[in-house]
Amino acid sequence: MTSSEKSIQARRFLVRGRVQGVGFRWFIEREAHVLGIAGWVRNNHDGSVEVLAQGTRDQLLGLHSRLREGPPAARVDAVDVADATPVNGMSSFRIEGAW
Repeated sequence: MTSSEKSIQARRFLVRGRVQGVGFRWFIEREAHVLGIAGWVRNNHDGSVEVLAQGTRDQLLGLHSRLREGPPAARVDAVDVADATPVNGMSSFRIEGAW
């Protein structure tokens, strides 16, 4: 395994579809814990769910796959991905802004 595969990267995911009111944030929080990813997930006012995640390339690929799938009640239409800057000291995953 190369050092680039082990280095910490960050991604911002924007998930669109029927992803609010279906347990999506709790699903992602659990998956992030299983994968060992740090970051947060929150609902946006436009009905999308936003995720900031940091981990290794393989961890982030695993999360991306789970985001496309979603929990049983969800319908994921699109997952937009953008590179982000890793946040020093971020070591856990949490749900933000539960409004």
